[in-house]
Amino acid sequence: MVAVMLLVGVSARAQSGSINAFSPYTMYGDGEINTPGTLAQRSMGGVGVAARQAGMINLLNPAGLSMVSRKSFLLNFGGEGQNYYNYQTLGGENKKSAHNSFSIRDIAVLIPLHKGLGFSVSVTPYSSVGYQMMYDHAFDAGDPVWGNVGRINYQYQGEGDVTEVKFGVGYQLWKNLSIGVAAQYYWGDIDRTFVMVPVPISGGGSFGTVSGQSEYSISRFKAQVGLQWNAILNDKRILTFGAVYDLGGDLKPDVTNSIVGDDLYQTTVKGDTTHLALSLPRKISVGAFYQTAKWAVGVDYDYQDWGSSNKQSEMTGVNAATGTAFKVAYRDTHTIKAGVEFTPARYDVRRFWRRWSYRAGVRYGSFQQSFDGHDLNEMAVTLGVGVPFKFLGMSAVDVGFEYGMRGFNVNKNVGLVRQQYFKFAVGFRLFASGTENNEYWFMRPKYD
Repeated sequence: MVAVMLLVGVSARAQSGSINAFSPYTMYGDGEINTPGTLAQRSMGGVGVAARQAGMINLLNPAGLSMVSRKSFLLNFGGEGQNYYNYQTLGGENKKSAHNSFSIRDIAVLIPLHKGLGFSVSVTPYSSVGYQMMYDHAFDAGDPVWGNVGRINYQYQGEGDVTEVKFGVGYQLWKNLSIGVAAQYYWGDIDRTFVMVPVPISGGGSFGTVSGQSEYSISRFKAQVGLQWNAILNDKRILTFGAVYDLGGDLKPDVTNSIVGDDLYQTTVKGDTTHLALSLPRKISVGAFYQTAKWAVGVDYDYQDWGSSNKQSEMTGVNAATGTAFKVAYRDTHTIKAGVEFTPARYDVRRFWRRWSYRAGVRYGSFQQSFDGHDLNEMAVTLGVGVPFKFLGMSAVDVGFEYGMRGFNVNKNVGLVRQQYFKFAVGFRLFASGTENNEYWFMRPKYD
């Protein structure tokens, strides 16, 4: 547990030291919600609500923690690199930007408390905010800012992360039924700033810069409950159904707002910040997971009531086509995930690569915010491989790759940004259980 707490500090520093997202869509609310789950689960499209696999920490459903071996210890950790590419057509010109980042992705520990009773502690990133934008106010003879000052340059910037610490317990009630509960603690800081730089009309004098900043400090608890039921359980195949319910609620951050101006002419200027609430939605997830000696196939469905629990909206800018204020609001989301894992021969003594696990998956859904009434669709394709350390061992190194897109449906309709991203991750699963596969980490020799 001391080692876990040390790693928690390292993870927090790694996530707060750089921008872990680079998207204009993180300008509002919680920002970009990270795909939950271990790297093995994310490499299968993010499925895992019904997954029950030995040597795996199920971060999606606490009921899966009951699949724990006695006298064992399991540690997961890893890192992830991200590459963002943004594209927009504005005024007949193509605008592009790119950003790279790297951070510690997940840290999780699973230990048995009793037969069929597992306990886990995990530290994972929940959401990330990262954007840098610049906007020149177009000429408008009727606009008081243009009439009194001249051209205005607006600069927007934001960064920050929300981290989730989860304490979960899973218990196997009967042979085919398991339940689980988890307490989740969220903490983090998000800073959003805007700077207004007036460019005076020739001969009109000079004007000062106005800047504003909003600082959000988050510290909040919520809970999660889950269950898993084995419809088929024998030596050849396993079919499991699972469900999870997440309690939502407002993060209720401590907010500090400040606006600083220096205008010699005391001119009225326009500036804005984002006011969408930082909230956690209620979430319902259901899934099915089928396993044989070689294959594992899973399907999940997630529903989150972002819009139902939060009616707040943000009016920002002007729609060039309609001339009306541009509205950003929360909306309910629906996400479908599907994934597959193939292991040619787990017990092949001679050919090491046949013991590798090959993974693939897809994910399709919608972003938690709508823009001027238009939903923002997003999709992703994932690939991965798990390489065991030794024969009959559960310790392994996982490698995962994800390619995703968002905004492709509103790029032409509204002129918003079309975004592509690539993620490359490496994770380690360290499993110790001398009673099952002789994977001893620490052992006192009987003979000197």
